[in-house]
Amino acid sequence: MLLKKGSTGKYVEQLQAVLGITVDGDFGPKTETAVKDYQRDNDLKPDGMVGSKTWAEMSKPDVKYTMTQIQLAVMDKGHQWFSNGDYNVNIVGVRNSDTMGRVTNKYDDCITMSYKVDGSWKFHCWQATTDPGTYWIDNPMNSRGGCAILVPDQYSGVYKIDKHNGKYTALCQRGGKVRVFRDGDKDDVYDYDQDSIDQGYFGINIHRSSAYKVGNYINKYSAGCQVFADPDDFDDFMEICHKVSDTWGNKFTYTLIESKDTK
Repeated sequence: MLLKKGSTGKYVEQLQAVLGITVDGDFGPKTETAVKDYQRDNDLKPDGMVGSKTWAEMSKPDVKYTMTQIQLAVMDKGHQWFSNGDYNVNIVGVRNSDTMGRVTNKYDDCITMSYKVDGSWKFHCWQATTDPGTYWIDNPMNSRGGCAILVPDQYSGVYKIDKHNGKYTALCQRGGKVRVFRDGDKDDVYDYDQDSIDQGYFGINIHRSSAYKVGNYINKYSAGCQVFADPDDFDDFMEICHKVSDTWGNKFTYTLIESKDTK
C-alpha cells in the first residue's frame, strides 16, 4: 500500500498516529513534512511517500538503542571501541535480555554499526537475531553437543567478506575462532552454561534471512549465526562493509553484548 499527498482514509489515520501528529485522515502538507522527517531520521529516501520500506521501518519492534549506549556498554566490558579514522567500524550485536533466555524464534535482537564519515559519527540499528531458531535448537547440527549459541564477547578480526554457504556475500567467520554455548536439552530455553562452552571454527556468520521479504520467524535461518530480518537492511550493512574493506582491509571485528549491558 502506497500513501502519499492526497491520500485519505483510515490508513492515513494510522500513519498520523505513528508519527505523533494530528489525526484527521487527510495526507496533506503537514503529514508529508512529518513523513520526510521520519524518513531522514531512519536513513530512508525522504520522498514523503509511505511505501513498503517506510511501512517496514514503522512496523519494527522498539528494540533500538543510541550509539552512546552501545559505546559505553562495549567499553564497560573492556572491549575495544574503534574511533580512529573514517569507516573504522564498530559492529555490535545486542541480545535481548528481557526474554530471559526463552526461545522466541523471533528477530528480537539488534545488530548495530557505528563509524565515522568525514569525521562525523554515523549509527545504524537493525532488527536481527543473535540466537538460533527453534528448528536448530530442536534438531542441532552437533547432535552430541547441541546447538551453538554465540557467547557474548569481542571477536577481533574474526570476520571477512565471503560467501555464506557459497551462495551470497556476507560477513563470514574465516579469520579466527569464536566461543559458543552448546544447548542440547531441547527445552525451548537457551542454555548459557559456562561448562558447555566450545571454541572453534563453527561458521557463525553474519547474514540475512529471506532475500525477498522481512523475516518474522527465525526457523532454519539461524543455527547460531547472527541474522538480519530485513534483506534491505542487510544490503545496506554489506554496502558499508565493502567501504570498510576498501579502507581498512577485509578483516572485521564483531562484538556481542546483552541489552542489560546498555541500561
